[in-house]
Amino acid sequence: MTPPDYTFDETRLAALADLNLLDTPPEPGFDDIVELAAQVCETPVALVSLVAGDRQWFKAKVGFSQAETDLDRSICAHALVEDDLLVIPDLTRDSRTEANPLVAGEPHIRFYAGAPLRTAAGQVLGSLCVIDGVARPGGLSAPQASALRNLSRQVMSQLELRRTLADRDLLLAEQRRAQRRRIGLLRLGDELRDLTTVAEMTRAASTIIGLTLDLDRAAFGRLDADAEHIDIEPDWAADGMASIAGRHRFADHGALTAELLKGEALVIEDVLSDPRTASAPERLIGLGVRALVNVPVRDRGRTVAVLVAHSRHARAWSPEVMAFLRNAADRVEIALTRLRAAAQQRVLNQELSHRMKNTMALVQAIAIQTLKAVPDQSPVRVFEKRIQALSAAHDVLLRQSWTAARMDVIVQAVLALGEPERFDVSGPPIGLSPRATLSLSMLLHELATNAFKYGALSSETGRVVVSWQVDESGQEPELRLAWREVDGPAATAPGRNGFGSRLIRMGLVGTGGVDLRYLSSGFEADFKAPLAQLQIS
Repeated sequence: MTPPDYTFDETRLAALADLNLLDTPPEPGFDDIVELAAQVCETPVALVSLVAGDRQWFKAKVGFSQAETDLDRSICAHALVEDDLLVIPDLTRDSRTEANPLVAGEPHIRFYAGAPLRTAAGQVLGSLCVIDGVARPGGLSAPQASALRNLSRQVMSQLELRRTLADRDLLLAEQRRAQRRRIGLLRLGDELRDLTTVAEMTRAASTIIGLTLDLDRAAFGRLDADAEHIDIEPDWAADGMASIAGRHRFADHGALTAELLKGEALVIEDVLSDPRTASAPERLIGLGVRALVNVPVRDRGRTVAVLVAHSRHARAWSPEVMAFLRNAADRVEIALTRLRAAAQQRVLNQELSHRMKNTMALVQAIAIQTLKAVPDQSPVRVFEKRIQALSAAHDVLLRQSWTAARMDVIVQAVLALGEPERFDVSGPPIGLSPRATLSLSMLLHELATNAFKYGALSSETGRVVVSWQVDESGQEPELRLAWREVDGPAATAPGRNGFGSRLIRMGLVGTGGVDLRYLSSGFEADFKAPLAQLQIS
């Protein structure tokens, strides 16, 4: 007799599939139950039988050699529709089972009793059954029937426990994968921050992405103007996978651009079945690609680049993996944009430096030409030196892209205009704003000029000690700069208050904080200013 219709009920089959139990190895918890059922019911055979849509499979068995049978041989399928135990004292005398091959032929079973394996939702997945080779007109005794019912409930408890443990393992595994993705994004940011070429960035990013997601290949490519080709940068590939760096034509691999041009990710779980690639998957298969994701990178409403992820096996791409790929693509593109911007800035800086030097030279030439008839050329030479000091400060700022310039670099650049070997310079590498850089450059130039004209450097043995430090003893950090002239003539205060003297008294940020001392041992000066004022543009 054919199995009842309930055997093929989709809800029942879905509940069975949800357990992920079919074709799994034996487990002691189920084996113990069938042994106990056989002992209690005094039968040679006991089975935990699960009835699928095309077969019955035995999760645990005692006294029965086969691991499964087809549905035509299933007696347990009839237990699916029973409210309680299905007991058949003589299988040869029941219309449902008399023609069953296991009854009519080997092993000639005669007695069957099965307790339905019912879920909390009421779906019957199979039965815990006992079988004998001789008919048992009296069926099961009351204690045996009660024990079989109880043991069937234990089977269901084992199934629920098994599913709970499997769910826990899946959760723990996903937590580990999530942690890997978080670490991967952190590593990606750290790596990209220090790299200076496109090839280095794309290779490093591809490696991190590939290893983080257990891919077989990861790459980053740029689309041409017509979006017909993609130029793959140096990529990462697992063992046995070849690099695909170079130019590729999208049309050679299927309909792969429609989503990308709209700014949507192209997601293919199997190139053999996806309608966009199934008609001609040979090229992708030849590249070792069975599943793929292309994540677009947009610039001003247009797709300009793609992050490529490949798997050599069919693969489902989870929302978490897709979120990681989108995040990674954004970080790579930001890093590449920064790299391109830095390159453009260097070109602009070079042009600006060239024009600035030309302007400075023109100003200097005009001044010399205009003032060549002046009998006293000393002011002209002073003016020329000030122009040179400004030029040196601009060079420092241009090298720093007009951002914060280091104080030690500024001091060395300005003092190099004189005799740098006669200066002892020390201090931490403090960053200064462009405004403070120009102010400090002019101050140091005036101090050095006076030292050469009147102070320690006017003597062959004289030297200048320049030092600075940050004083954090007050309410706010304060920069202190010390200028000490030694082994030269005695210092005397200037007789008039010219531009240079006024510039020195203005201090580091033009607001004072200056202590000047004219001593018999030489000129000394201390300058102080709030550090915050020196670092604000």
